Parts: sequence; structure tokens; C-alpha cells
Amino acid sequence: MDLSSDEVRHIARLARIALSDDETERLRGELSSILGHCQAISAIDTSGVPPTAQSFSLVNVERSDEPRPSEPVSEVLANSPAREGDYIRVRAVLDQGPDG
Repeated sequence: MDLSSDEVRHIARLARIALSDDETERLRGELSSILGHCQAISAIDTSGVPPTAQSFSLVNVERSDEPRPSEPVSEVLANSPAREGDYIRVRAVLDQGPDG
């Protein structure tokens, strides 16, 4: 499928991307190629394939959720730019407003 330069400029406008004439021409070829690949994939008959089919068997690879000791507080706070007691100090994210 070949896109025109006007179609590429229209797509760029929708994406709010400014393109030079050289970029428009380069992207016209690239987008046309991508759409051609999509058309080839769309032509494949998948009527007998269930929508959730996998080409390989799925295996749960999560580790068991078991408690384990955490790092010492001093090591965790060693790289903190600011601390307050045993806590990492961060800037306020929300304005508290006039009533505090």
C-alpha cells in the first residue's frame, strides 16, 4: 500500500509532529512498507485458530512469596540524598493549602 505525501502530512498533523519535506518523503516509504506488511499478515487465514492460542506452553515463572530479611536501615539510607531519622526525606508533592 503506497501512501501519498498528503496522507503522511495528515498523519503527522494528527500526531502533532512537524515534518520537513525530506522527512515526509522518507516516512512515506517507511509507513507504506509497514502497511504492506500488515496487509500480508491480514491475508493469513486464522479462522481455525482460537483468539487466545499460544505458540508455546505457558509456565508460571514467579518465585514463591516468602518473607525474607530486609536490608539494614543504614544501608538503605546510605544513598538517600536527604534523611530524617530512619526515613528518606522527600519534597512535598501536594500543596497543603491555607488550612495546613
